Amino acid sequence: MDKRNKAALHMTWVKRAKPVLFVLCLLPVAQLAYAAYRGSLGADPVETLTYATGDWTLRFLLITLAVTPLRYLTGIRSLVQLRRMLGLFAFFHVCLHFLVYVVFDQFFGWRLILEDILERRYIMVGMLGFMSLLPLAITSTDKMLKRLGGKRWRRLHRLAYFAGGCGVIHYLWLVKSDYREPLIYIVILAVLLGYRVVRSTKERRKLQTTSINTI
Repeated sequence: MDKRNKAALHMTWVKRAKPVLFVLCLLPVAQLAYAAYRGSLGADPVETLTYATGDWTLRFLLITLAVTPLRYLTGIRSLVQLRRMLGLFAFFHVCLHFLVYVVFDQFFGWRLILEDILERRYIMVGMLGFMSLLPLAITSTDKMLKRLGGKRWRRLHRLAYFAGGCGVIHYLWLVKSDYREPLIYIVILAVLLGYRVVRSTKERRKLQTTSINTI
């Protein structure tokens, strides 16, 4: 099978996988909604919702960041078609995480929320992560990609790594005793960031070598 046919096959596979993945991405919210309906969110429902939406924000964000390495390692370039949807689900869950805090934890007490942000460092870094995801969600459309241009758009969307860093630090500073789960997220993020740095360095060197050889 030649490269063109292989790419077409991959594209077909990704298009068929997209609706299935969309349904799977809705399962965490559906599970939480069902648990809330049954009244089985535990002794502290707000804490359960806060942790669950926060966990899924980080998971979706890391899965989104893993798409590019997987794309290069597997040779399935059309995987990039799934990245936008996964990224938007990360943003969707961080919005839920924020709303749970504002509505059920602070009851729209904006002054208390501001004081909380200024006094608690884990909330401050969490807010930084949330704010850094906003421009990524706003510019996720094809129209915005064309308006910004590919180079500027890609540069802006590197904020996803910053958001991931804020997210794992937010989680690490939040927990009081068991650090295992946030440390797992930190290791995964470090591996993904390391892969990107190594690949970018190799590509830069390759371009420099090519330009020297053409002189």
